[in-house]
Amino acid sequence: MLFDDENLRSVSENPNPQGEQTDRVNGEYHYRNGYTQRIYSDAHYVRADESTVPPRYYTPPEKPQKEPRESRKKGVGLGAMIAMCLVCALLGGLGGGAVVGSMMGSRVNTLEENVSSLTETAKQPVLAPASSTPASETRSTDGLSAAEIYDLACEQVVGIRSEMTYTNFFGMTSSAAVSGSGFIISEDGYILTNYHVIKDAYQSRQQVTVMTHDGTEYDAEIVGFESDNDIAVLKIDAEGLNPAVLGDSDSLLVGDTVYAVGNPLGELEFSMTTGHVSAKDRTITTENNADAISMFQVDAAVNSGNSGGPIYNDQGQVVGVVTAKYSSTGVEGIGFAIPANDARTIASDLITKGYVTGKAWLGVSINTNYNEMYAQYYGTPIGAFVKDVTPGTCAERAGLEAGDIITKFDGEAITSYEDLRTAIKRHSAGDTVELEIYRADESRVVSVTLDEATPEQSTQQNPLSNARRPMAG
Repeated sequence: MLFDDENLRSVSENPNPQGEQTDRVNGEYHYRNGYTQRIYSDAHYVRADESTVPPRYYTPPEKPQKEPRESRKKGVGLGAMIAMCLVCALLGGLGGGAVVGSMMGSRVNTLEENVSSLTETAKQPVLAPASSTPASETRSTDGLSAAEIYDLACEQVVGIRSEMTYTNFFGMTSSAAVSGSGFIISEDGYILTNYHVIKDAYQSRQQVTVMTHDGTEYDAEIVGFESDNDIAVLKIDAEGLNPAVLGDSDSLLVGDTVYAVGNPLGELEFSMTTGHVSAKDRTITTENNADAISMFQVDAAVNSGNSGGPIYNDQGQVVGVVTAKYSSTGVEGIGFAIPANDARTIASDLITKGYVTGKAWLGVSINTNYNEMYAQYYGTPIGAFVKDVTPGTCAERAGLEAGDIITKFDGEAITSYEDLRTAIKRHSAGDTVELEIYRADESRVVSVTLDEATPEQSTQQNPLSNARRPMAG
């Protein structure tokens, strides 16, 4: 069944002038805002279910008043006995002669040895029961000090600066500074950062400047970017640099100590904050990216300007890329970083091929105006409405047609364009999946082997085709 695209668009377009809104879809947080802070290019994570219930604060119970200790048993203590013996030895030496003095001296030596033995025993720590885990399986606790990590970071972290142009309230073209962070990943000048740090400069064709710790500035070339995962690679004309070592982010454990180094506020260059891994495998959507990204959470302080900077472990290895923070009144210490393992793969593809390989591509465009209201009106199921099928793609080979409604993707229910986009991102090129589609008043299942997305096919922007972007709320 085909629908009139103009009717769909005229009824469903209902922009919300009330400003900021959030919603939660399929367990992921989505941010929608009509206004974006443009001075510092830094992503802010905003929770969807803002509660109006006053927060509960934990107040520790008052400590009970200590009762006076019971008086020790009457008698002479060990120290008093030693003192008495010493006094007796002196008196004996003066009044009783050398024999008594020798006897008392022997007793004093014995007592001193006993006191020394008791003192050494008291110094021994109370140990927990021995663990049954083999020593080979325990993690090494040897690491660098915070000062050593900072010295290392100063050779690897860079500041990134550019300008953006925009039209102000009076309709005049104006400009503003954009600031962020990055870090060196090769001796010959490749630099890793967030895409949103250089996005405005890329779109407005502005120069990107990289600044090292010693104050040297370089004009940077944008080698490539992956907007879906918020990663970009720059290149400066330099040699003999000290590149960061990318560690294994999969080995991170909640509670591990981490260090964030960057340029908060674009003014406080090369600041380091310390914290811990708070959680792993968070699915996060930011105001700068409509697609959910898998990140880990840290409580090290990060602010605008930290984006693109590294997260170090205690071995001096980079295990994450600072990307977003939870910015809200009364909330502190909730930041997010892209795992280094993901960033490494993306950066390698961008440097060697110019795009990220292995990304799945379906080859259809989706009419995002189709929603539950139209489904009820026409008596059709909710899903992703196929507007066009790109010739020569896996979708055409599988028999998909314009007007089909995709209701399931490999067993996963699809209710919108966003659902389909997210489902495709979970797969790789070459995967074979089953699509359940609705056509001509009946459902059917088709098998599709997904194509690989290339810049020529999908312009590096989405895994569907030239799909219309969802309307902002």
